[in-house]
Amino acid sequence: MAIPDGFKDEIKARIRLSELIGRTVALKRQGREFVGLSPFRKERTPSFTVNDEKGFYHCFSSQESGDAFTWLQKTQGLSFMEALEALGREAGLEVPRAEQFNPEREQRRKSLLDWIACAQDYFTEHLFGSSGQEARAYLERRGLSTADMKQFGLGFAPEARRGLTRALTAKGAKPDELVDTGLLIIPDDGGEPYDRFRGRVMFPIKDPRDRLVAFGGRAMNKDVRAKYVNSPATGLFQKGALLYRYREARMFANEPKVRAKGLIVAEGYMDVIAFVRAGLGHAVAPLGTALTENQLRLLWRAGPEPIVCLDGDAAGRRAAALAAERALELLEPGRTLQFVFLPDGQDPDDLLREKGADALKSAMTNPEPLVEVLWRREVDVEPLDGPDSRASFRKRLRDLAAKIRNPGAREEYRNEFDKRFETLFGYVLRPRGRKKGESVGPPTKETVESRKKERTPPDGRKLLLACIEFPEIAESGADTLSEMPFRTLDNLRDAIIDACSPGGRLSADDLRQFLVRRGYDSQLKSLNTDRQAMRADLGGEKSTAESRLEAWNQLSASYMERFGQDSRDQSEERTRMADFIEKGDSKALNRQIDALRQSQKR
Repeated sequence: MAIPDGFKDEIKARIRLSELIGRTVALKRQGREFVGLSPFRKERTPSFTVNDEKGFYHCFSSQESGDAFTWLQKTQGLSFMEALEALGREAGLEVPRAEQFNPEREQRRKSLLDWIACAQDYFTEHLFGSSGQEARAYLERRGLSTADMKQFGLGFAPEARRGLTRALTAKGAKPDELVDTGLLIIPDDGGEPYDRFRGRVMFPIKDPRDRLVAFGGRAMNKDVRAKYVNSPATGLFQKGALLYRYREARMFANEPKVRAKGLIVAEGYMDVIAFVRAGLGHAVAPLGTALTENQLRLLWRAGPEPIVCLDGDAAGRRAAALAAERALELLEPGRTLQFVFLPDGQDPDDLLREKGADALKSAMTNPEPLVEVLWRREVDVEPLDGPDSRASFRKRLRDLAAKIRNPGAREEYRNEFDKRFETLFGYVLRPRGRKKGESVGPPTKETVESRKKERTPPDGRKLLLACIEFPEIAESGADTLSEMPFRTLDNLRDAIIDACSPGGRLSADDLRQFLVRRGYDSQLKSLNTDRQAMRADLGGEKSTAESRLEAWNQLSASYMERFGQDSRDQSEERTRMADFIEKGDSKALNRQIDALRQSQKR
């Protein structure tokens, strides 16, 4: 099947190769590249490199090399078309079918791109000509020099109703072509077509392959109803799938001296330009809309922790909450959003002009995590001074966490909401499905004391660490392990079970790499302090695999007896309370809490 020219390049521009390969190979940044152990040969010294800028990988030990398509073909046994379809889905692009591809249509597409480039020349010429004097004065008042205007490709569309149309038709453009580029409007009444952009400062919009595909225009006349106008949706441009200055920002973020964890997302064109002028060249902007799913995916391909910068007023907070909720479904370990709210309702351009680059940089140093933005929104919905409002609050938090598709991320957000709920009210009501051994109830003296013991006991830490150091223990004792309560390390226990299926024969190094990729690096480092005690409990350095397994089974039986028991009555009470919370039945919930208080007194 013939593939349109540039379709492969479009996919590669949207895919971050280090992220694709990093799902199965542990990579570490080294300068402009990422390095790791060869996935093609066993080795102790890393010889495998990945370069995001070039979209290319190379293995010095095996001499294997290629791009994203080659990677899937080599490692997953896919054909080229299968790899193309898999990567196309990930990039948010539909692979053209044989019946869809039309050479004449592809040639027309190239012609349209050429006319958009000619329009850019027209706008540039008028900005620096006599008709652009007012536009230049406006940009200078906003702090831009002539060099800045040229750097960002700014232009000016004069007020003439058909100025651009006449200029491009004189060069051979047809009116229907200009309509397809979005530059020309045909009136509903069938009258003479006219220029879409008139009396506006023009901002060029490029796709990830650096092709000019659309424009944004800022009105010079204050009385115009629409301050900003973008090109309409065309065959070349879908505003929900692109970000302003994305390619330049991504390249800047990957520079060795920068190594940003993610791009900065501003609200508009001038805000992005302000960030660049302040030395923060990894800024982008959505094109007049709230962040879409495709735009979020673009952001994460450039870095795992993009920062959304908004005004600190009520509107900015609402926009942040909307972006945060939209991102929830797509969250994965190591992929999130952060937020910065500028003071006094200022935007980045205001802050740069009034207080300078250092003030703008300083404002970006302490972003708020996504979970904080969501939490604050729900706290502010209503006063939380009664059981009805608290039950409703609790349900809203549950509903938010339930939107997260990734099970690991979903569980962590549930846990975080639980901790914050406990801090706010002094108790937490565990939902159905939690592990045994967890106490439930209002903030009585007994429950407060029990919370102090919420962390995983030392014996439990050693039992988990043994499974990591000796995966064959986890493989043999998976059933026992799944029933053991580890409290704050329950999620780590579940991840170990996922990796160590019976007969899997996973090495300790492979298991650790798997857990690191799942986001458990900090827990692993914490458990390492128990290594010497754990090995001693299992018989010392010279113990055999059989003796280690026997010792582990004995320790786990003792652990279950001490920490794994919970009464049937408490379990039933927890289940009923979780049902009441899910149904929003605050009266029944209060009765259940009163009953629990009485049982605790007895």
